[in-house]
Amino acid sequence: MGAGNYISKIREKVGHDLVLTTGCGILIENDRGQVLLQKRSDTGEWGIPGGAIEIPETYEEAAIREVKEEVGITAYALKLFGIYSGPDRIIHYPNGDVVYSVSVIFRTKHYDGAISDEDSEVLEHRFFSRDEVPDNLFPPDKDPIIDWVNGITEVAVR
Repeated sequence: MGAGNYISKIREKVGHDLVLTTGCGILIENDRGQVLLQKRSDTGEWGIPGGAIEIPETYEEAAIREVKEEVGITAYALKLFGIYSGPDRIIHYPNGDVVYSVSVIFRTKHYDGAISDEDSEVLEHRFFSRDEVPDNLFPPDKDPIIDWVNGITEVAVR
């Protein structure tokens, strides 16, 4: 049973109430040192490509799968960038669902394939340099993006 099925079954029981999830994402850099962000279709905010882990995936498998689904590329040679938790990780989705999402964020400069905006969860993908990152960041992704902007090179745990 994947996380989507699991979350759906939980939602049948708890409705829109708060549930705990684990998100996995990847900060993907191009050869110019820019990071790939995606503009979310649900909020119009910019965030990190990724999503919820499915049972029984590893964090890395989940991140790679989500990026393939949302971006159309296959990321590899991932390095752990950070683990993020705390009150800013409580997400209120437009459909009324509420989650507390602990996130495991990776970083890579390696990927194959062409970037696509075809996924319904995404309006646009764009690479940004550190001084071009937009202000309208998806709140749960803000800390890892700002850590990247600030040149964090060791694993951040919050």
